[in-house]
Formats: sequence, structure tokens, C-alpha cells
Amino acid sequence: MTNGLKTARSAREWSQERLVREIERYARQHMLDVASKASLRVYVSEWENGRRSISARYAKILRALLGITDDELAGRTELLVPAATTDGYDELMGRIDAARSISVTMVSTFMDQTELLRTVDRQMGAASLVDQMTAHLATLEDALTFAVLPETRRPVARALAGAATLAAWQALDVGAIERAWRHYELGKRAAQEAEEPMYLAHATAEQAYVLCDAGRAPMAVQLIHEAQRLGGKAMSPRLTAWLYAAEAEICARAGMPDDCKRALESAARSLPSGDEARDPDMLSIFLNGGHLARWRGNALALIGDEEAVESLYTALDTADPTFIRASAGLRCDLAQAHIARGEYDQAHKHLRQARLIANRTGSVRQRRRVEQLTQRL
Repeated sequence: MTNGLKTARSAREWSQERLVREIERYARQHMLDVASKASLRVYVSEWENGRRSISARYAKILRALLGITDDELAGRTELLVPAATTDGYDELMGRIDAARSISVTMVSTFMDQTELLRTVDRQMGAASLVDQMTAHLATLEDALTFAVLPETRRPVARALAGAATLAAWQALDVGAIERAWRHYELGKRAAQEAEEPMYLAHATAEQAYVLCDAGRAPMAVQLIHEAQRLGGKAMSPRLTAWLYAAEAEICARAGMPDDCKRALESAARSLPSGDEARDPDMLSIFLNGGHLARWRGNALALIGDEEAVESLYTALDTADPTFIRASAGLRCDLAQAHIARGEYDQAHKHLRQARLIANRTGSVRQRRRVEQLTQRL
């Protein structure tokens, strides 16, 4: 138990005392009984140095607070291999028969569950969803494992591709980098099984952000180009625009300003007109003129372009209020743009807002960006 809890706590820059307060706050909100403050202080110290194991009751609280799985809480980075069944052919055939009964309605239910998790994530952050997301993926993986024929496997694989990609982005947001990478690989395999090039392109493109955040922006540029190749002519106009916008941001982070601007122009040309943001063919894609203005401002801020501020304030005025976590990124973009112009008071103001939102949603990724920008002031 030593490293997992301490690592997750440190990623949020929480002291042990802060973790104790968060446990108490969570317990009050959910009407749970926990130990006294003095006892919790001892528990946290002993959990981290391995002198006390974390009970199931406290593990559930810690998972929700920190957005990590049981394996990550215990400091285990390798995924556990499910134990082999011992009941022989009867049990196997029973599971295969159960998988055969998965109907279009059941697949639709899987998709609805993913949509609910996406909505909660967008408005409240990913940390509190780790248990629900883990269970949802396990159900889908199990359904796919025991489905035999293509007409059953493909719809389930499509549902799994969307869910795994969402789970990967959530893991990236809470700082669980290896889990994010593994989920993206799962999403890509599921998309290939489902013969869904749009899902494959989307998962591959988002995976490029893991490389970017790890300081491998040139490699991330190569991967985003591979995502565009994989999507090919099968991509919807909105997904095409999304991929160009992602390319622009990653090129900006790779120090390729000309490529960044060319990709932004391509994104603007590809984006369908109107206020509609949701792609009916790819429900995880939200992109309209307002969203693209924010993305454009983000990319231009990264390369120090003077036009960034105007685009970002346009995006701020038109931002969808349900995209709570994304607003932290927008505030960081504005701070970065103001820093580039030497306007430090404005930058401080936006960083304060970004920090509040990142703390509220439990976003380790945005918190890191806030700290990096603060160091430049």
C-alpha cells in the first residue's frame, strides 16, 4: 500500500492533513461514519508507510477522492490477470450462451451508460467515477470475450471502443498515466474488432496526448498523423475538423508554428456550419465554432501568437456552461496568452480561476498546467 496512496496524494499536491480533511468532507456528504480526525491522521501515515492495510470501507472513499483503482491504490502497476475458471465446459458454454443473448437493446443500454458517465465526467470531473467506469469496462470486456459470432461481437466492440476511450481520457485527467495508455490500447483493439475507423482514429489521436504530456511532442505529431490516416475517407466532417484541431495543438507543443496554423485553417474549413456541437456519428466529439475558437486560442497561445487572446475571450463568452472541467483549460489558455504579452495581473486572475476549477473536479492534469504557468510569473 505504500507507494500508491502517497503517489496519488502527491500528484494533487495534498498534504496528509489535506487528505484527512477530504476524507471527512466526503464522509459528511455521503453520511458515512469515519474515525476521528486524530485517528485518521494516524491511519493515513500508517497506510502510506505500510504499517496498516486499507480496509474496503476506506479504500472506497480513497478511490472516489483520488480517482484511482484498487491496483493503483496498492501501488501495483500491472493489471491483474483474471483467474481461470475451474468449472470446465459447462461454465464456459453458459457464458457463451449468455453472450449470444445480448440484443440491440442491451448494446444500447451499454451506450447509454457510457453517455451518463461522460456527462457526469464533463460536469463534475473524473475522480469520483473510477469505480463505475471500472465496472462498466469489465462488463463490456466480459461480454466481448464470450461473444462468438461477428454479428454479436461488432456492436459490443463498438460500445467498448467508446467506453475505453472515455475511460482513458478520465485516467489521463486524474494522473493515472499507465492506466490511460492501456485503456487507449483497449479502445483501439475494440475499434478494429468493430471495424469502426472513426473510433480507431479518435482513440489513436487522444493517445497522442499521453505522449505530448510526457514530453514527446514530435512523436505525438506522428501519431496524430497516423490517426488521420486510419480514419481516411470514413471520417465525418466534424471528426475531421476535430483531428485537425488536435493536430494544431500538438504541433504547437512540438514547436511547429507553421504546421499549427495550417492545421487550424484545415479545421475551420472542415467544420460544419451552425451551433450544433455533437457529432451524431461519433458521440464523444463535441465541436462547433465556439469550441474551435477556444482550441484555436489554445494553440496560438502555445506559439505566442498575438491573436490568441481575442480567440480565447470569444470562446469564454460562448462557452457551454456544462463543460466545467474544460473551463479550467480555457482559463489556463488565457493565462498563457497574457503571460506571452507580459500582462501578468490578468494571467494571475485566470490562473486563480483555473486552480479553483481543477481542485473542484480533481483534475491532476489541469492542476499541473496551472503550476507550470504559475512558475512563469
